[in-house]
Parts: sequence; structure tokens; C-alpha cells
Amino acid sequence: MSNLTKHIEGQLDRWFAALKSCNPAKVTDLYAKDAILLSTLKGDVKKGHGKIHAYFKGAFLPKHPIGKVVEGHTRVIGGTAVNSGLYSFKIDGKDGKRITVQARYTFVYQWLGNDWKIVEHHSSLNPEG
Repeated sequence: MSNLTKHIEGQLDRWFAALKSCNPAKVTDLYAKDAILLSTLKGDVKKGHGKIHAYFKGAFLPKHPIGKVVEGHTRVIGGTAVNSGLYSFKIDGKDGKRITVQARYTFVYQWLGNDWKIVEHHSSLNPEG
């Protein structure tokens, strides 16, 4: 595995750490200004920092998510990288108890001058079976 591939996989660790902070600005900062998010919990398309910030602030971070990769795959193509696979989250359930949610993910990163930023992020609940 190349150092660049390891670095890209580390971007997901950065994202998990930002989620754990419960700070929507810290999470949103990992995304490009015009990024697109297709989120796990809400079906609409979130384009740009404003909508991405609102999603994390109102829908996801209040559930206190703690995530981990179950299976990940990374490809680097020039100044773009794709990391996709399966991840799981422990979140607050409706009754206040912690539950585990399994999901599929794809993050597309682009090198934007001095950092890798998320330009596309798709996450969906993992279907049974």
C-alpha cells in the first residue's frame, strides 16, 4: 500500500474524529465549498457548506455518532481519490439507548491546493442480506 493510499484512508479517520467532536463546523470544513452529500439519514441532496453544515448540526451530530470502518477500499487517480466500503456507527436511538447502524459509503476526495477535501460523499444504510 502506497503512502498516498494510507494518507487518503487517514482522511476517513479525520472525518470520524470531527464527528466525535460534535462540532458541525469542524465536520463541514473537511468538505469542499461546493461538495455534495447524499447522507445516511436524510434523502435529499445537500450541496455546499450551508446545507452540509445544517445536516450535521440538526440530524446527525445530535445522535453522538462514533464510527469505524468495517471494510474500506481506496483508489487514487491523479488529484482525485475514492474511498468506499462499509462503516458502522454507534448512535443514540429514539429511546435514548445506543444502537449500531451499518452503512455503505463512498467518499471522493480532491486535492485542492493544500489539502484533500471531500467533493462527493454518499452514505446509505446497508440493506439486510
